[in-house]
Amino acid sequence: MTPVADSALDPLHAIAAEIFTGALAACDIPSAFDRRVRFEGGVIKRLWSDGSGPEEINLADFRRIFVVAMGKAAGPMLDVLLSRMKRRKGLRGICCSKYLPAKRNWRFRYFEGGHPLPNEDSFAAARATLALLKKAKKDTLVFFLISGGGSAMFDLPLDPQISLADTITFHEVLLASGAPIHEINTLRKHFSAVKGGRLAMAAPDATKISLLVPDVPLRSLDALSSGPTSPDHTTVLEVHDILARYAMSEKLPPAVRGFLERPDLPESPGNKGWLPPFFALAARGASQFRRVAADASMDGENKAFRDSVFEILLSSHDLVENARTLAQKAGYFVAVDNSCDDWDYADAARYLLGRFHELRAIHPRLCLISGGEVTVTMDRTPGAGGRNQQFALACAIDLARYPGELLTVLSAGSDGIDGNTRTAGAIADPTTVLRAQAFGFGPEQSLRDFNACPLFTALGDSVVTGPTGQNLRDLRLLIAHRA
Repeated sequence: MTPVADSALDPLHAIAAEIFTGALAACDIPSAFDRRVRFEGGVIKRLWSDGSGPEEINLADFRRIFVVAMGKAAGPMLDVLLSRMKRRKGLRGICCSKYLPAKRNWRFRYFEGGHPLPNEDSFAAARATLALLKKAKKDTLVFFLISGGGSAMFDLPLDPQISLADTITFHEVLLASGAPIHEINTLRKHFSAVKGGRLAMAAPDATKISLLVPDVPLRSLDALSSGPTSPDHTTVLEVHDILARYAMSEKLPPAVRGFLERPDLPESPGNKGWLPPFFALAARGASQFRRVAADASMDGENKAFRDSVFEILLSSHDLVENARTLAQKAGYFVAVDNSCDDWDYADAARYLLGRFHELRAIHPRLCLISGGEVTVTMDRTPGAGGRNQQFALACAIDLARYPGELLTVLSAGSDGIDGNTRTAGAIADPTTVLRAQAFGFGPEQSLRDFNACPLFTALGDSVVTGPTGQNLRDLRLLIAHRA
């Protein structure tokens, strides 16, 4: 085939970018908030969609209202909550996000937590939150606004002897391990004083409402920010198994290794026997979870979860469905395949490209959409890049076999940040490899070095959005356009 001119692919790049940015823009926190949590005067109404449980919560029943916001969407979520909730008496709170907002409410303390690695503010925010929740009594209502990224931005070791430097190394080892997110968070939950349900334990008598914007599979909602308010089903036995299976122990600082390998390592809160799977929230609705918890025979620590309510505001499902709508409007046959969620990036690329080539033989105008995240296992110090750029570069090497065709792949993170870069992801096409070589890059070497960002930046094929205030996982678009 005759190689297609770069200019012929420009419209396809633009379409892919428009679908991604349009789908993200349609995931609007204010409108999602109003669909799930409605304030009418001093009353919260229609909190649950299936009609079970109480139909309203009257703010007048509480002397104090605390708000704890954490994660990449903490600022926007807090702004919306404060705009809807007119009551200010007894209101105090904590906001921990990656960026400090320009406008701040004097009733709140703001912290600029680190991501993807914790920093001093990560520790300070956790300490401030624990101190605030100690003041929560039966007449206190606590809102927890939880979004992705909180695992790093908001952290404090359960062992006070473990330093920030050791905690950073712990997070680095987890991120480079190649373990799926639910296993990474199993370790985080048992390591941290504020994860795995321990924030709920810090305010056992208060009524607690957790509003969620998850960056994890809906079947694993307790992995969101490592589940600070949700009962945890993972166990110490699983911690020891994961450490051994991924050969992590020898890479951990002595203080962290000694703590996690303790024979008396504390279990995370949550009766492992009676609690229903937390992912039932996604399938059955938050109100049913609350009813099951309230009716169960509880004693001790499990009572901390009895008056807890959970509500999903937005998820990766919304991002994918918005992309589907936009692609259909653009005239494409749309297929959605999320089955490679949490796969290794190379395996995911092979699988999705296989499906893509099969489907485009039948559908000349095709958009294959895939949501969720892929994993990258690093065997060396990485260059500049992230899982989305790594995936896009792997796809570019495959697409080079089709030089005469109008094909493109976009992979980008909804938070606007991919790995250790300031880009959201990248776009690849059949000309990527040749263009990169003309600039002096070796695509295969860039892939091995986890250094895809310089290559895509030089080609002008990076997806740059800036921080979005969202974190609904990643979106992959594989588009074919044939007349």
